[in-house]
Amino acid sequence: MDTSLVGRDAIAGRAWRALVAGAPVLVEGRSGIGKTALWRALVARAERAGWTTLTCAPAEAEVALPFAALADLLRPLAGAVPALPPPQRAAAEMVLLAASGDAVIDERAVGAATRALIEAALGAGPPVLLAVDDAPWLDAPSERALRFALRRLAPRPAVLVARRTDGAGAAAPLGLDDDRPGGAPVTRVALPPLDAGSLHHIVRARLGGAVSRPLFARIVRDAGGNPLLAIEMARAVLRLPRPPGPGDDLPVPSSLRQLLADALRALPARTRDAVRLAALLTVPTLPDLAAAGVPADAWDAAEEAGLLSVAPDRVGFVHPSYAAAVRGGIPPGVRRRLHRMLADAVPDPDERARQLARCVVEPDGAVAAELAAAAERQRARGAPAVAADLFDRAAQLTPAAQADDRDRRRLAAVRCRIDSGDHAAAGAAADAATGQLTGQARAEALLLRALVAWFADDLATAVSTGERALAAADGGPLAGRIHAHLTLFHDAPGAARRHAEAAIALLGADEDRPLLTASLLLLFFHEVRAGRPARTGLLDRALELEAGEPSWLAGTIPAIWWKATDDHDRARARLHDMRARAAALGDEPWQHELLTHLGEAELLAGRFAAAEAHVAAARELGEQLGSALVGETWLAGTLAAYRGRLAEAAGVAEAGLRRAREVDDAWSRRIHLQLAGFVALSAGRAGEAAAAYGELAGALTGSGIAEPVALRFEPDWIEACVGCGDLDTAGRALARLAERHARLPRPWTTLGLARSRVLVDGAAGVDTSPALAALYAARAAVPADVLPLDRARCLLVAGRALRRARRRREARAALEAAEAEFGALDAAAFAAAARGELDRIGRRTAAPTTLTATEERVARLAAQGRTNRIIADTLFISPKTVEANLARAYRKLGISSRAELGAVLGRPASR
Repeated sequence: MDTSLVGRDAIAGRAWRALVAGAPVLVEGRSGIGKTALWRALVARAERAGWTTLTCAPAEAEVALPFAALADLLRPLAGAVPALPPPQRAAAEMVLLAASGDAVIDERAVGAATRALIEAALGAGPPVLLAVDDAPWLDAPSERALRFALRRLAPRPAVLVARRTDGAGAAAPLGLDDDRPGGAPVTRVALPPLDAGSLHHIVRARLGGAVSRPLFARIVRDAGGNPLLAIEMARAVLRLPRPPGPGDDLPVPSSLRQLLADALRALPARTRDAVRLAALLTVPTLPDLAAAGVPADAWDAAEEAGLLSVAPDRVGFVHPSYAAAVRGGIPPGVRRRLHRMLADAVPDPDERARQLARCVVEPDGAVAAELAAAAERQRARGAPAVAADLFDRAAQLTPAAQADDRDRRRLAAVRCRIDSGDHAAAGAAADAATGQLTGQARAEALLLRALVAWFADDLATAVSTGERALAAADGGPLAGRIHAHLTLFHDAPGAARRHAEAAIALLGADEDRPLLTASLLLLFFHEVRAGRPARTGLLDRALELEAGEPSWLAGTIPAIWWKATDDHDRARARLHDMRARAAALGDEPWQHELLTHLGEAELLAGRFAAAEAHVAAARELGEQLGSALVGETWLAGTLAAYRGRLAEAAGVAEAGLRRAREVDDAWSRRIHLQLAGFVALSAGRAGEAAAAYGELAGALTGSGIAEPVALRFEPDWIEACVGCGDLDTAGRALARLAERHARLPRPWTTLGLARSRVLVDGAAGVDTSPALAALYAARAAVPADVLPLDRARCLLVAGRALRRARRRREARAALEAAEAEFGALDAAAFAAAARGELDRIGRRTAAPTTLTATEERVARLAAQGRTNRIIADTLFISPKTVEANLARAYRKLGISSRAELGAVLGRPASR
């Protein structure tokens, strides 16, 4: 009889049905309640059913061993590793210990490789079960890699996780209870206490001895239905010379630790020492224990007592709590002695380092060097959190005479904590280091503290601390690195430019290539922002220097520049390439930044559906990363305003401005002032819009930013000023726009300037005919797929001006074309404005089969067999406008295909 599931048949059936249905299953319960037994039974059932099973069952001692659990889980998929992209292949080989090398593996690449391997297994045919026992003992790098993969896999494999818990309601491990579109909710299987009958079966099968019913009832009561405790209590009773009487206490202490301490005391001395040594090893292998002096027969008594099991090559405790209880019961002096024995015995340098870290109490240069070397290896393997602890311990054990080594190790620990994402711990460690270090080491600590502040969006602290670091650096290469970072931290172009120039002068092209590249890009960017001529030679030099490997500090600058000059294809290509690189590395913060830039690029290009998808992905990832969601929320608000959802957009603007005031974020204030002005303008509140745009212009002037690059607000500011009758301010805004255009002509400035001159001339009572001619010429000069929204807005302004000049037929044609183009873009707010203008002049009354002039031209060209692209080029409109006109023509003519156009319209004239 299989006693593992006694009393659990119904629960096991429910869990299996959930796994088959694709729902993740979380087995929960108190220590010893039977979670592992149920977990093993479900894994065995999956194996019998032909599933691919990926399992790991970490122990507490393995928490300090990076990727130990992940290696166990991925080992069945090792055959798929060679097919992975290079960064992921290297990461997977590192996890599986299939390759060695000096290259540093980014932990995020491990997550990406994990996802790719599981995805390949899912596509191979049989169902896949990913099963983790004792999830709390997952080492942190393994846990992060699995969480990364599971959050992105669609469909997700069947997932079975067991964990110890003292109550319900805690968040599921590995993010299993995160909301996922289309994902099944986690099935929580809480194991209740077993009844007396079930416990009796289990105890009798395990121990073979018989306990009287009254005595067993007391065991059931004191064990609380916990099978592990019941077994240990019954074992203790059976060891007694005589059973306890009704008035006697059961020979079981209240805690499992004390219970195991009693069991250890009953063992022979050499067995007790062997069990203790096994508990102190990360992975207790028989060769390592033999090297520490444990004879092969020392395990017999412990195995017979049910404390552990001995496999051909290793020792395993029956339950993870046993190893922890054993370690907790070792006196400190004895424990240090045992750690020393193991350090002298084990051949693995990392295991030796872990043992030395726990037995050496006085400064020791040789031991500190070993720990530092182990830390370097862990950092190279992509386990920065483990490396940070080892570096810290190495620094503590470094003698005072080796102060330089001690300082380097302390700083290395801070860097590792930054790399691991533990910014709170990194900040605290950097603060402590700045108070104790001097000279260059203190400057390095201050730079690290500034970096932590920058990652936390605390730009003021980043700048002030970075400047303190620069003052402490006293020149040299370190000063060049600090200058490069300060270029990133500063918003004001003047200060940023000075730091960039200093960094370029101090950094070398070989050893500091990423920072030098970033400094060149940032110098180019801030010179443009300061109103200087664009030195594209700097951009070209930086792109050549980066050699296809964009700098994390400023790799998006080229794409920002190309967006600013309306070279959307080039910007899009670089951003997609960088995103693919970030995905291969598993670098989620970088992916988040790139998704935001992609959203803005598509918004400017009038591809609203693509923009919406990128912005939504950026927001989702930003929420997971704990980002402030400033840029992506602003973009979502702008898109909502374009689509006519003004209340939603107004809420975004108000919240953004409120946050900007609270944290003194000048950039956030600027972008949300622009959104607030646009919302007010769209709602017909011209005075309010003009005030918002005026405040934005003042903020830019005060910051020294002459060319705000991404902010294209002057045309709307002019429209708002004209709307509220403030022609003086409209004139100054027009002059400002003309200056931006003269300094850096771009398609948007060309269209914006032409549009604005029509508005200003019309408001001043000047004949608008020359301005209108210039407007149509500007629109024709800008390709339809570059700025489709701006081109359609030119038609809207032209229609308004023509209506006021009583040129009704021309006005109607312009407004109808504008309405069609806005509709094709899904720019509902502007389409409504065009309809409003058409209503004021009266629409043409047309029979159901009467086409507009544009519709007829499009239909006749389509009847000739022209493609949408050729029609668009012929008529100087966008392909989407062609589609919209054809759809209306079909509806009016009562047809559904191009093949019917020729019959309805008559044979087209020859050309």
